[in-house]
Amino acid sequence: MPFKKLVERLTKPTEEIDREHLTEFCDARALAPMDALEPRHPVRVGGEVRSVRIVPRAGAPALEVTVSDGRASVVAVFLGRRKIAGLSPGRKVALQGVVARDGKRSLLTNPAYELLT
Repeated sequence: MPFKKLVERLTKPTEEIDREHLTEFCDARALAPMDALEPRHPVRVGGEVRSVRIVPRAGAPALEVTVSDGRASVVAVFLGRRKIAGLSPGRKVALQGVVARDGKRSLLTNPAYELLT
């Protein structure tokens, strides 16, 4: 059996292995899976920050942080912010807020956040 796992590990793409580890990380912390989010419901989700960008909204800056849990992703929008210390790509974070839909994207506007280790 260990030989089979070794062969599987050597032949599986790195992205897929990373995705599985991230999914296990989120499941161990009882975070809601992002692929099953329903609009207008409060949730606690988390994962790894994939991107951080500043987008102007109604003339004011807004920080958009894309977070993925290995299954899907969510965009946390922090209105009136240009940056948040600690939120950078590769960092693991938990978000809590109400889910909204913008086309195919799931949004959390001004969510509470917790930096994870």
